[in-house]
Amino acid sequence: MITAVPVDFPDSALEAEVLDDLARVEALLAQTAHPDEELFTEASQHAIEAGGKRFRALLVLLAAQFGQPKDPRVIQAAVAIELTHLATLFHDDVMDEAEVRRGHPSVNSRWGNSVAILTGDFLFAQASRILADLGPDAVRIQAETFNRLVEGQLTETLGPRPGQDPLDHYMHVITEKTGSLIATSGRFGAMFSGAPDDITARIAVACEQLGVAWQLSDDVIDIASDPAQSGKTPGTDLRQGVRTLPVLYAIRSTAASVPGRSAADARLHWLLTEADLSDDALLTETLAVLRTHPAVAESRAHVLSWAQGARSDIMALPSGPARAAFLGLCDFVEKRTG
Repeated sequence: MITAVPVDFPDSALEAEVLDDLARVEALLAQTAHPDEELFTEASQHAIEAGGKRFRALLVLLAAQFGQPKDPRVIQAAVAIELTHLATLFHDDVMDEAEVRRGHPSVNSRWGNSVAILTGDFLFAQASRILADLGPDAVRIQAETFNRLVEGQLTETLGPRPGQDPLDHYMHVITEKTGSLIATSGRFGAMFSGAPDDITARIAVACEQLGVAWQLSDDVIDIASDPAQSGKTPGTDLRQGVRTLPVLYAIRSTAASVPGRSAADARLHWLLTEADLSDDALLTETLAVLRTHPAVAESRAHVLSWAQGARSDIMALPSGPARAAFLGLCDFVEKRTG
């Protein structure tokens, strides 16, 4: 199932080529998830068939347009990236005790934590096997990326250090957990298509910024979106006690130490720091107040700054349909943020 991020393809030939390659990625994903152990196959296929945006694979394929996009290593790299991403989701769901993933029962809720962890490890191994065939540079970059992923997850788990700004802590987590693998997606697409080193490096930087903007955009959508338009249930992170960008901005601006704090500010601060937001009435109140709070506008501005950073690096790439498609992704992130 392919539910790729909407891209405003400026060229019908590029669109057809990328969609065809995404189908090849999907087929190889399914093929790779067939080990000798039937349970691994069933659990892996369960996650793959649940679909997903295949955002990272899309970035691999678009970045490859700056070299020789039909190099067979490009599809292999895209599959390795998606396998790595799926593996991290398995582990995230165990740590978060999540029961649902993309509208389907999570692997840990269906088969238990041990199977979910081991299946995630299996997918990491499959990705590593593919990358080993692509050469030592691929293995090294994947290892560096995995190091950042794990460090970001550990940092999130431990929380801010004493005296550390929670916003700085949160941005570090997002950059390491989300931005790192998305940066490697762009890097792999460019390098395995034979693009010049300077273009490969610039694409990696642009993709990392785009990935951070994408995650922060999700933060805003969780607070401010109309579920009929976004397809997402608002307040999911709030209900789970996850402090995302708008929440952190709101907590900072309503703290007792802020001069001139109003009764409304004090109430919002209590809601965000002490209230049980699994209570539907309290969650509804919190969402209503947050949606009109300056923290949401501040968060939107932060998203736009990351998207604009990506846009600046993309504009330095050679002109053509692929660059226009990358710019279309920046437009999409900005528009979905409102």
